[in-house]
Amino acid sequence: MVSLDITPEYGYVLLAAVSTFAVGTWHGMRVGSFRKQAKIPYPYEYASYEQVSTASPSRAKDMTLFNSAQRAHQNFNENHPTAVGAMLIAGIKYPTAAAVLGAVWAVNRVVYAIGYTNGAEGGKGRYYGLLWMLAHYALIGYAGTSAWKIAQI
Repeated sequence: MVSLDITPEYGYVLLAAVSTFAVGTWHGMRVGSFRKQAKIPYPYEYASYEQVSTASPSRAKDMTLFNSAQRAHQNFNENHPTAVGAMLIAGIKYPTAAAVLGAVWAVNRVVYAIGYTNGAEGGKGRYYGLLWMLAHYALIGYAGTSAWKIAQI
């Protein structure tokens, strides 16, 4: 039987994980405001190529920004389960590293989203927040190492 001791520092891992829930909520609210500005009704997920290409320049810009905000949110949703899972597993053996990497991940998801909607051609502003990806890979590495150490007990 394996017995795990959770250190008090694991609380910071939990705080980092909870911060990602706030970031996800922020993403959703942000998409809603861009949706309203672009006048894209529910249930449509994106403004279509045809809608954007035939709209007036200002409306096309609003639609493109909505699409960018929506894509940033979906990218967050695609990566969130892995990040939180890796954070929680990594934190068992490496609580400080997992908490710091989790905070870096959360902050840079915000930077990524803001950059994606800064109007740069093709959403290139998102590259400002790519540190989330390095934190993500590091979390996965720490999670694998943590799991391995637990399995070796």
